[in-house]
Amino acid sequence: MIEPAGVLDPAAMRDELHPLDFRLPPELEANAPPEARGLRRDNVRLMISRISDDSMAHGRFGDIASVLDEGDLLLLNTSGTMNAALPARRQDGTPLVVHLSTHRSGRRWVVELREPAERGTRPFGTGRDGERLTLPEGGALTLTAPHARAAALRPPPATADPKRDPAGGIRLWNALLETPAPLDDYLLRNGRPIRYHYVEQAWPPEYYQTVYATDRGSAEMPSAGRAFTPELITALVAKGVQIAPLLLHTGVASLEEHEPPYAEFFRVPAITAEMVNSAKRDGRRIIAVGTTAVRAIETTVDDAGMARAMEGWTDLVITRERPPRAVNGLLTGLHEPRATHLAMLEGLAGERHLRATYREALRVGYLWHEFGDLHLMLP
Repeated sequence: MIEPAGVLDPAAMRDELHPLDFRLPPELEANAPPEARGLRRDNVRLMISRISDDSMAHGRFGDIASVLDEGDLLLLNTSGTMNAALPARRQDGTPLVVHLSTHRSGRRWVVELREPAERGTRPFGTGRDGERLTLPEGGALTLTAPHARAAALRPPPATADPKRDPAGGIRLWNALLETPAPLDDYLLRNGRPIRYHYVEQAWPPEYYQTVYATDRGSAEMPSAGRAFTPELITALVAKGVQIAPLLLHTGVASLEEHEPPYAEFFRVPAITAEMVNSAKRDGRRIIAVGTTAVRAIETTVDDAGMARAMEGWTDLVITRERPPRAVNGLLTGLHEPRATHLAMLEGLAGERHLRATYREALRVGYLWHEFGDLHLMLP
């Protein structure tokens, strides 16, 4: 059951929550999948907020059919999650973890280097041009050059001390990957899903997949859609909610200074573009499931918000200066302080609404990250 939460008084918030910076208590970091907490996939909490009047209500994700209307269009990112974390060793035997972030072409990848830590891993900033790392089963990874975005963001040498501040070095690299078997088979045997410090133990790969994933290629799960089940999708279709697929292979989201995301591969099929345009003409709600879906569809739209079929690489960043032109609703998780995803939410909903909803999520104890609770923002 969806229960109203009322409308928060903006005067009561003042400076308690900056839209891009706030304190996230550790106890609100989801450290295990809902299934491990005794919940069904679709039983995570759901906050429903309406941008037009700043109203909010609380429920469970399984109740979402009672909130969506016949004719609403949901955009689903069908990218599947790779076992993108691989153990590696430097020539001197130092252990590292390689995160396969973005497949460019052939053997060419963008990768992130990390080193084992007490809990999970931390950024490793002292790789070298031409360095060859050893991977399991005789595989190898050769660093060819710092990734252009990472190199541009590197602090001046006089201020950077990667040993004390690993994030100050270069952790994103262009690299050549060599595997002794087809990549999918190799990663299934030797890789594991990317996991950060707040997830206390490793979980099987199936916990990192949406039920509608079709093409593996994301370094990290497009997690906004994780709570959908086949039964819930069937119920939504039966109600007349439209569902359209698109694809964006998301790269690593572990950029500790929350730099703008770099280019990612996407595909918007013709049928999806047609469904978006029909909904736009009819004035129906176009709801993206996840910020990845926003990035993909908005890359294709013109100034009037009309979409077209397209495939390629996108470096689009949605902000209040470049707000969404087609999407007017969003299902998303709860994002970390200063994360660039918050700028996208602000571009869609405005600072006041973002401030109000995050204050409410903190007040009632919603859980953050890929295994956490969800937020449905409606016009």
